[in-house]
Amino acid sequence: MSRVVYVSTDPGVPVFGRKGASVHVQSLVRELVRRGHEVHLVTARVGGRTPRGLEDVVVHELAPVTGADGAEREASARISAESVLEVLDGLREVGGPDLVMERYALWSDATMRWCAEQGVPSVLEVNAPLIDEQAEHRVLADRDRAESIAERAFGAATSIVCVTPAVADWVAARVSDDRHVHVVANGVDTRRVRPLEVPAAPPAGEFTVGFVGTLKPWHGVEVLVRAFARLADTVTGARLRVVGDGPQREVIRTLVADLGIGDRVDLVGPVDPEEMPRQLAAMDVAVAPYPELADFYFSPLKIYEYLAAGLPVVASAIGEVPELLDDGDLGILVTPGSVAELAAVLAGLASEPAIREDLGRSARRAAVERHDWSCVLDRILATVPEPTTTLADELLGRIA
Repeated sequence: MSRVVYVSTDPGVPVFGRKGASVHVQSLVRELVRRGHEVHLVTARVGGRTPRGLEDVVVHELAPVTGADGAEREASARISAESVLEVLDGLREVGGPDLVMERYALWSDATMRWCAEQGVPSVLEVNAPLIDEQAEHRVLADRDRAESIAERAFGAATSIVCVTPAVADWVAARVSDDRHVHVVANGVDTRRVRPLEVPAAPPAGEFTVGFVGTLKPWHGVEVLVRAFARLADTVTGARLRVVGDGPQREVIRTLVADLGIGDRVDLVGPVDPEEMPRQLAAMDVAVAPYPELADFYFSPLKIYEYLAAGLPVVASAIGEVPELLDDGDLGILVTPGSVAELAAVLAGLASEPAIREDLGRSARRAAVERHDWSCVLDRILATVPEPTTTLADELLGRIA
């Protein structure tokens, strides 16, 4: 049995929470546990009760991050991220970790530097261009320092795995040699997310369109609501089920009321990951209605969950989504932002249960065979070379 350390220093990621990032962490850690590893989870924010399957994980909480957005909070986050060294040094005294994995965070380079100095193989997961995200959507007081930290962390990592080619390009622009930069897309726990063996029978004639995710502008929920309003005019039993929460919740609620479809829309709100299979089972079709975006770098967890649940998928043809859906063989692709096209596709599926069944069956098979987290972890571990003196020298040379 190997000792594996998984590090998440981002205070915005509650590792035992409900967010997509939380599910990502839980899924990879759960797969490590399934393989018999002794897993230590080092985090700046636990965020909830221990999920099933993670009871044996040793959790180490870092120094809390305090302060409002801006320089004060950034300084606190740097101090918190540096406190990971105490945990790693403590583990070294009892035999040390055999592998360290870290979810890239804005203010953390200590973990990767420690691994390079100790000769411990490391994987840095990069799920988004965080510096650009922080600057555009939140507050970034010290971009120069964030860039320096990223360059040191990227340079020290044995392997960097990025969820899409767009994210890999963003990382590659910050390293002198990108041979250790790899693309490994997200996945899904197909044991946890699966079609229910005995799904609840919907009322006769009901057709439920579903969405799962954070309610943010770039997820396109407004497009979905407007398309559903058109669908509701022609399909008597149509219902819309929105699972998730976020800053656009009130915008969506107001839009639903203005369109006069409040009696046919269920705004479920956030649910625990363990509850997600039941929510998905209540849907006939699942949608990822992304609008047109200039910079689409996502590897959408929601689509992987839709596939694993055996649902027919309708998604915008943007970024890596067409490839994920085998250019339409595993789902129906629509023009990003097109209300009319989305409504027409949903209407077509409402009248074709056999097509929905065929798509759902293919989706489930692809999820199990290609996208389960066991497959993803295999791909990640394949990027990590065996530790050698040459490798250690190379890593140290990158951060010198």
